[in-house]
Amino acid sequence: MTAEIVLQIFRFGFLLLLWLFIFAAFRVVRADLFGGRAGRVSSVPPRAAAAPGRRRNRGPKTLVVTAGPLTGTKITLGEQPILIGRADDSTLVLTDDFASSRHARLTNRSGQWYVEDLGSTNGTYLDQQRVQGPLLVSPGQPIRIGQTALELRS
Repeated sequence: MTAEIVLQIFRFGFLLLLWLFIFAAFRVVRADLFGGRAGRVSSVPPRAAAAPGRRRNRGPKTLVVTAGPLTGTKITLGEQPILIGRADDSTLVLTDDFASSRHARLTNRSGQWYVEDLGSTNGTYLDQQRVQGPLLVSPGQPIRIGQTALELRS
């Protein structure tokens, strides 16, 4: 009688672990397909309005891929955000297996560029630091996404 109860408890525990695994797998697939957490509030201050007649801060002008399958690729920077990932509508489409479909975003805020991870599975790194929220990127500082490394250059 006791052995039957123990066997039922093990069966129930195994079934519970199986469902937890399935739930975790669906969360990872959903984050990869739809790009991270919706509704996150950014801690980056809003863009300051440029005063008329003042010259804007001269920041980096290009984004350069320095390592990975797309080494040598250059993107001219403007005011628009740069979306990085495997999705076809990304500004920089990565062919890296370690990149999510919507992996990271570079945003220009008053001439300064910030990198933000979009809830990717494998993370985005600025130098050796994992990006948890928007981080200021200095020219020449490596941004690593999987096997791909990027730099902002003047």
